[in-house]
Amino acid sequence: MTIPAAPPTPAATFDAAEAFARNLGWVTVQEQARLRASRVAIAGLGGVGGAHLLTLARLGVGGFHLADPDRFELANLNRQAGATLSTLGQPKVEVLAAMARDIDPGLALRLFPEGVDAGNVDAFLDGADLYVDGLDFFAFDARAAVFAACERRGIPAITAAPLGMGAALLVFMPGSMSFERYFRWEGCGDNDRALRFLVGLAPAVLHAAYLVEPSAVDLAARRGPSTVMACQLCAGIAGTEALKLLLGRGPVIAAPRGLQFDAYRQRLRTTWRPGGNANPVQRLLLAIAARRYRGVSLEQAPEASASPVARWQGRPLEAVPQLLLSAPPGQVPEPWLSLFEAARWAPSGDNTQPWRFEVVDARRALLHGFDTRVWCVYDIDGWPSRLAIGGLLETLGIAAGAGGRRLAWRLREDAPAHALCIELTLEPGPNDVDATQRELAAQIVRRSVQRRALSTRPLGRQDRQAIEAAVAHCGDFECLWFEPLAQRIAIGSLLALATRIRLRLGAAWKTHARVIDWDSSFSEARIPDRAIGLDAASLRLLRWAMANEQRALFVARHLGGTWWPQWRLDRWPALACGAHLAIVRRLRAATASTRDDLALGAAMQRAWLVAESRGLRMQPEMAVPIFAEYGARDAPLLRQDAGVLRDARRLAAGWRALPGLAGRPWDVWLCRVGFGPMALARSLRRPLLCSPNPPADPPVSSPRKEFP
Repeated sequence: MTIPAAPPTPAATFDAAEAFARNLGWVTVQEQARLRASRVAIAGLGGVGGAHLLTLARLGVGGFHLADPDRFELANLNRQAGATLSTLGQPKVEVLAAMARDIDPGLALRLFPEGVDAGNVDAFLDGADLYVDGLDFFAFDARAAVFAACERRGIPAITAAPLGMGAALLVFMPGSMSFERYFRWEGCGDNDRALRFLVGLAPAVLHAAYLVEPSAVDLAARRGPSTVMACQLCAGIAGTEALKLLLGRGPVIAAPRGLQFDAYRQRLRTTWRPGGNANPVQRLLLAIAARRYRGVSLEQAPEASASPVARWQGRPLEAVPQLLLSAPPGQVPEPWLSLFEAARWAPSGDNTQPWRFEVVDARRALLHGFDTRVWCVYDIDGWPSRLAIGGLLETLGIAAGAGGRRLAWRLREDAPAHALCIELTLEPGPNDVDATQRELAAQIVRRSVQRRALSTRPLGRQDRQAIEAAVAHCGDFECLWFEPLAQRIAIGSLLALATRIRLRLGAAWKTHARVIDWDSSFSEARIPDRAIGLDAASLRLLRWAMANEQRALFVARHLGGTWWPQWRLDRWPALACGAHLAIVRRLRAATASTRDDLALGAAMQRAWLVAESRGLRMQPEMAVPIFAEYGARDAPLLRQDAGVLRDARRLAAGWRALPGLAGRPWDVWLCRVGFGPMALARSLRRPLLCSPNPPADPPVSSPRKEFP
């Protein structure tokens, strides 16, 4: 319906020029008149829509088309402009229209109390100069219809999303990327659309760092947290873009570019996602979000319907998918589920994820750890797996601390080294959560291995100090930095020698064949080939060469098949970085205990998360100490090729020659570090599953023949 302008009354005369005079200076008299002649369509008058209307009305916009079928309820009081005790139960569109008329009785309003849909969207947009989105997050059909109609009619469209205590902005301009091309909703169910909308709105993900109760986000139940600060920020940001669009002045950032401002973290980020949600970075964020918010995508639906028990029962533990042994589906107590969802992103060699969780109750859980030495040539004596489990424990502690809790753990001394059992206990934490904990927690899912070239820009003093403090936090560890060009060349030579060894070693071929996921950018249980660091042509050649063991070894031993990987994967990346870093124990023991290994793994993970928070990327370089130790032992698996044994001995000697690393095979973690972009291809993690029928005793690996 249309509400005509109300005539002035003797009791309340209205002078638009005087009412909006304070806008002048930021706008001219002519521009104020142009605003008064403009018409803005707003669908949805809740948290952001109501604030949009009142903001634009005070700006002096003269006409609005308003659509909303809902009535105010008690749950709206925390954020919605029209929600008061006196308006509960009243139609939102009528309440907001009255509030806007209280600001400007001369407004021309067209009301759509039935809401907006494909049937009336043309009438809703007829005569509008601009559309400002205020629809509920989950109003997918209505939103798709309105944005499609805006594109068809050449009407600019603004969407500003309240996220946490900030706002994310996207503008869709006529002739530029459309809403559908950006979000890629076609053919998706509601759950997928929710994920794609959430991730597409805010690729910078500034708000995720301080979500203290992840369980409050339930996309399946169409429920999420909100704040009034975010709604007000949305109105200010969208109102500014509306002014520029209506007056034709100032730059407008149109999709696929956008911005996000977060007042809580005091950060502003501009984003650019060519291809929208088809962009590789967006695909990664979608995969992470699907696991974090426990949504089942269309592509995952058949797999999710299979019985979890059928996939692992009777298999050795290292072959079992992630599982919570003691809780049936849907009954895993918080905060364990949230902690496990975060902690499983801890790093592990070859993405083996050598851990399983068992919930005891809301306060206690068990962590079962195993090693992969029986099949993985890199898991020498199970030591790298113990480092990974130490990193997992540190990740659990950081995630718990960010949620206001404290995690304590105790290693069961009766458990064998190859099948660790660690008791986890949650206790109440301090009332004020340390900002450092929140910042580190925000990096958990972002942390990944970057195997491509990094900037050679030296690390700043503050960068090194932050990493050193993180390492010292976990025990009596120190950082050895290898920054001069000569040292980077030396480490590159050792890396190349390690690659020459493993490409000529049958045991290594078996490991590589098992862990590489071909034609993939992301992999839940292995390493995607596009994350290795080779170009497409090299990957095709590598895949051909690795088709079987005989061919792989023949190419490596007789056709010079190691020189290009040595250069591309080792020598060049060793130069293309800011530094190499070795984390070492200050006071060395004769032999490292399991606790020592866990502590080193914790130092590794904390340093990595701190580096990520400062824009630094890392790549582990553990093949050097691992194969140096094989060489120092004259390990039998090297003796099948005299050249391999000779190279391994050379590697052991070169390792001992590095300053500060002589005789350190077990108490060091080596990596390269430098500034650079986030990896576009990476390993993901297996989804958490719950077993409704756990065995009496959790399955564990038994000692078996391993690589000698």
